Amino acid sequence: MRLLPLIAATYFMVSGGPYGIEDILDAGYLKGLIILVALPFLWSLPTSLMIGELASALPEEGGFYVWVRRAMGPFWGYQEAWLSLAASIFDMAIYPTLFVLYLGRLFPAWTAGWHGAAWELALIGLCCLWNLLGAPAVGDGSVGLFVLLLSPFVVLVAVAVWHGAHLPAHISWARSGEESGLSTAILVAMWNYMGWDNASTVAREVDDPRRNYPRAMVASAALVAVTYVIPLAAMAYAGVPAGSFSTGSWADVARTTVGPWLGVAIVVGGTLTSVGMFNALTMSYVRLPMVLAEDGMLPAVLARRNRRDVPWFAVLACAAAWALALRFSFERLISIDLILYGSSLILEFIALIVLRLREPKLPRPFRAGSFAAACVIGALPTLLIVYADYASRYERMAHMPALALGALIAACGPLFYVLSKMVGKRPGTVAATTD
Repeated sequence: MRLLPLIAATYFMVSGGPYGIEDILDAGYLKGLIILVALPFLWSLPTSLMIGELASALPEEGGFYVWVRRAMGPFWGYQEAWLSLAASIFDMAIYPTLFVLYLGRLFPAWTAGWHGAAWELALIGLCCLWNLLGAPAVGDGSVGLFVLLLSPFVVLVAVAVWHGAHLPAHISWARSGEESGLSTAILVAMWNYMGWDNASTVAREVDDPRRNYPRAMVASAALVAVTYVIPLAAMAYAGVPAGSFSTGSWADVARTTVGPWLGVAIVVGGTLTSVGMFNALTMSYVRLPMVLAEDGMLPAVLARRNRRDVPWFAVLACAAAWALALRFSFERLISIDLILYGSSLILEFIALIVLRLREPKLPRPFRAGSFAAACVIGALPTLLIVYADYASRYERMAHMPALALGALIAACGPLFYVLSKMVGKRPGTVAATTD
């Protein structure tokens, strides 16, 4: 992948446009916009700096798994991969859910009953086939999807600003509602700003990764923030009530503000963003079992690649696992996703510090500041992760609190590591084969 496709793919691994941020307005426009402006500095920027340094220093297939393994050994590397793959099961269920939600707003009968599940499985199948064409095909496709999904929002923002300019001061910044609105807004915003490290797992398939990874992190971080803040600010300026927003309601707002045709375009864009995010994240996640298999930690068949260097069996295995979590609600999926992903992210920040200490002479084309800065940048994301865990304490999944389920899943990592050591081959003995 070249730089532009890498930026587009990273954008979809993190964001996919304004779709999915509607629940941030549970806290009202003012608090929602403050959260969206603050989190890039508290959450995205520290993470991007960490990834920029590690990805440019160690541009290896497997990305964050390789960083943690090199810094702290195979046990912690395995835990990093385990947490990320476990998080992916819940994360990847979100996008087919959003796809069906938006499609149902345009054609309700198409998603009623079992039809919704059929569409979700069809989305998974489509993205699996797309990924089998190789990382460049996914990156180039992400560029086209980026343009298509944001085009309706360009029109919506322009019309909203025009309407707002002809109205007196009218913005209702607050929204009366539940006391938990602020907490929900923070959790939804964190989910919408996470995933920067996912682009690192395809490092060997990126053109000049030492130079392009830091540039892609900065560019995609700016794009994500802009495509969140500007549409919501325009809605506030146009006097659209914050209470009219809920998950999937951009189509209704566009239909009311501009006309039915734009509502249809927004719905189409919502389905495209689900495809783009699932497609880009599939490319990222399937490299983890492939690298684990090459290290002897998983069955060797997961390392088999096709002629386009895609781990085809890992694609099929991951798709089957992701299909199992399709029926959970959007909010529950976000809660467990944040718990597991947050734990893996903390390990990456620790790896940044450990590698500075153990390998000070490691070539680092990009550095996240001094050693003191490297120690500090992980503090704010860690505090936010702790807050997300605390805020999710009452959310329930599988008949238990989401936090307890996340802890149980994480606790399985050491057990599976021991099992993999007992039944697997020694690292480095599994050769990648091409079919």
